[in-house]
Amino acid sequence: MTVRVMLISPGMNAALREARFGGDAPLDDSGLRAARAAASAGSVPSAERWLRGPSERCTLTAEALGLRTDHEHALRDWELGRWSGARLSEVGADEPDSVAAWLADPSAAPHGGESLLELGDRVGAWLDALHGGDAGRVLGVAEPAVIRAAVVHALALPRQAFWRLDVAPLTLTELSGRSGRWNLGCGRTLVPETKGG
Repeated sequence: MTVRVMLISPGMNAALREARFGGDAPLDDSGLRAARAAASAGSVPSAERWLRGPSERCTLTAEALGLRTDHEHALRDWELGRWSGARLSEVGADEPDSVAAWLADPSAAPHGGESLLELGDRVGAWLDALHGGDAGRVLGVAEPAVIRAAVVHALALPRQAFWRLDVAPLTLTELSGRSGRWNLGCGRTLVPETKGG
């Protein structure tokens, strides 16, 4: 049976605008408007199961898209320990060696949270469980780090490829396949285009 996993990144919020490490901030006004516009335009694909990460940002995005989702703990954001909520620029200035180690070594976790390897293993185990069952079409709202980890795992990319993937707000990433092989559809925006005057 073919499994289709469709992951939507949540809408814009202040933490994303300020390049902060995680932190559970709600959507800002533009993020809410964009998600509601996507729902009104019918841009959200159909599914048989609807899931979301536990963050407020994922919850509010799912609600604004009109989805009745179940909380999925495996889709929680990357746990970045004491760096959570801090700006990348601040941590980089205060702990340049720690940031360099974190970026270079997938097993490093100088912040006291999950390493990149641990994030990838968690998300990969969730994907593999879906692939091995009869999940059908699954739609989830998940943080960008989770989506990036899912792509790296599904395509068997080197872990360092994680740093080369960008996931914009309110975009759809699709993984589909069978027999242990995934195909990727990436970056479709859910926000309807506006026509200029």
